[in-house]
Amino acid sequence: MESPLFHFRDRMTGELIAIFDLGLLEGEVPFPYVVQWEQYKLVHAALPYIRASGLGEVRFSTKLTGLSQTADYVEAVVTNAEGDTEKLRGKYLIGADGASSMVRRLAEIDFEGFTWPERFIKVATNFDFGQTGNGYCTRNYFSDPDEWINLFKVKGWGPPGIWRGVFPVSSKETDEEALSMAGIQRRLQGIYQKSGDYEVPYYGLYAVHQRVAATFNKGRILLAGDCAHVNNPIGGMGLNGGIHDAVNLAEKLSDVWFGVAEEDVLDRYTRQRRKAQVDYVQAQTIQNKKHLEEKDPVIRREHFDQLRRTSEDVALHKKFLYRSSLFDSLNSANAVE
Repeated sequence: MESPLFHFRDRMTGELIAIFDLGLLEGEVPFPYVVQWEQYKLVHAALPYIRASGLGEVRFSTKLTGLSQTADYVEAVVTNAEGDTEKLRGKYLIGADGASSMVRRLAEIDFEGFTWPERFIKVATNFDFGQTGNGYCTRNYFSDPDEWINLFKVKGWGPPGIWRGVFPVSSKETDEEALSMAGIQRRLQGIYQKSGDYEVPYYGLYAVHQRVAATFNKGRILLAGDCAHVNNPIGGMGLNGGIHDAVNLAEKLSDVWFGVAEEDVLDRYTRQRRKAQVDYVQAQTIQNKKHLEEKDPVIRREHFDQLRRTSEDVALHKKFLYRSSLFDSLNSANAVE
């Protein structure tokens, strides 16, 4: 779903603080909007291309159980669902296997950072918050010192679409309480009070980390996406950063493969993409969370005033968009030698 607008709101008062519009970048960037597209759809979209290319093979229910490398190749040991083990050998291995990456662990690469004490819960509903009369757009951030909310709309598998709310879960609330239908309904009713229960197609509770791998390349082993870096989802920068990794790495690895560049260009991949994560994504997502959960009323009001001034000044508005949409991150990282 294309979403050029996003709102910042004060949940305590219902006040709309600021509206940001990526449409202001029309003519400056190719696509002046956010695409709110679920990760499972990206996987389903990519699979036919991989299979049709003849260049790759997709295996599900297969675990990496061993990993070693020499100066000339990488050897991976994999085990399928039936327990059969196989050794696979190649010139390079790219770990893109998520935050709990076995590639990163077996390569003994540190995952530096921290885990937030609270968990996040993601709750989806078919109810259309856009028809409540509250003026919500398809991308909303609600500031609240007790329970902030990210509320986005995605298309799902078709009309009427799905609204997804992300909420914090304090350490005082058990997993069972948070995942109970009573707990889920309480959170949804807190967005909009309606008669009857909300229909809930899916929900999930998860720990939240701010971590970056110590290096994105070690010999012939390379890391990308959540395997290399994870952050809280406020701002939608995780998947985007992973795509930026893939584009950057594909260009460099292709140059090495075809003899256009030496292997040390892969060190530059780490320098560039690690900088993008540490200086921008980690810093920005930590700041986003801090602003949404701020408890001091004076600091909250100062932040609201700053957001409003930024949104009302075209130059500041655009500057905010370039940073929050990771254009600044890309330009800064790509300039690193």
